[in-house]
Amino acid sequence: MTARTLRLGRLRRGVPDGRVNRPVEARGGKPRRRGAQPKVVALGGGMGLSASLAALRRITGDLTAVVTVADDGGSSGRLRDELGVLPPGDLRKALAALCGDDDWGQTWARVIQHRFESKGDLHEHAVGNLLIVALWEQLGDHVQALDLVGKLLGAHGRVLPMSAVPLELQALVRGHDPNRPEETDTVRGQATVALTPGEVQSVHLVPNDPPAVPEAVAAVLDADWVVLGPGSWFSSVIPHLLVPELLDALTQTKARRVLSLNLAPQPGETEGFSPQRHLEVLGRHAPKLALDVVLADEAAVPDRDSLTEAANRFGAAVELAPVARADGTSRHDPELLAAAYDRIFRMHGRIGPWR
Repeated sequence: MTARTLRLGRLRRGVPDGRVNRPVEARGGKPRRRGAQPKVVALGGGMGLSASLAALRRITGDLTAVVTVADDGGSSGRLRDELGVLPPGDLRKALAALCGDDDWGQTWARVIQHRFESKGDLHEHAVGNLLIVALWEQLGDHVQALDLVGKLLGAHGRVLPMSAVPLELQALVRGHDPNRPEETDTVRGQATVALTPGEVQSVHLVPNDPPAVPEAVAAVLDADWVVLGPGSWFSSVIPHLLVPELLDALTQTKARRVLSLNLAPQPGETEGFSPQRHLEVLGRHAPKLALDVVLADEAAVPDRDSLTEAANRFGAAVELAPVARADGTSRHDPELLAAAYDRIFRMHGRIGPWR
């Protein structure tokens, strides 16, 4: 038995509570009834995770986001370089997505997303990034600080980093140099990988064996459902599978796992990818990962048979549903996505209806 397995066992037996941001009815004095609400953990980063969280908070009050910490661009990259902290940007976006639809929630969502415009050093810094980093420095604890920000915002869920150390994403890219289309180069940095020309072959993290945040591992082990994606495939979705303790938890958890596919390939890292190609590269990075459901927008799947075949390799069923906004953009509609998740949880869950 490995040391990592022993740590997972201890986490399974002693899951920390700490869900300070659950709605009052979900965390009050009465014990939680099994089956009253699904315990859901969503993994990802950026706008893809935000879309998933905006949907999931509509159907459960027991929601945890586990967020990638490899961002090195923009305000997050500048704070990371100057102060040596975790990049706060994707954590901020997740907190904003968990804000309620009331005046309090929407006001604070706008405040933490606000970016300064100036000719000085504050230009393009987001208020939420500065708030999160200030609390990290004050409290000396990533999780406690994020819980406190969530409490301030009235967030409908909890936000956790996937690792407590800043990570660098590196990718092997074929044709990164247009003058050498058949050669493979190493591309460094999440911001660069996300927009790289050429074809991404694989990604890895530096350090290559980063420690997972224990609360994130515990949340995955204690979940009823784990949602992976949507989002930038190589720079937001796959990195969670490269944190060994987090991957162990994903393979050992008794939760059901749903993979939510993107509405369209992303220019740069997944240009020209079919829905089934997304699954194939996921499997190359985590060959032991099993899934229960693959969710895709019905209009984004030209070849359902090929997607079904790719999903079957993970042991998963395919669920097609209209989840895109009606404005023609490649963005998810939170109400439609919530309805799709709710139906999946009811149809494929082990413990019956949630409400």
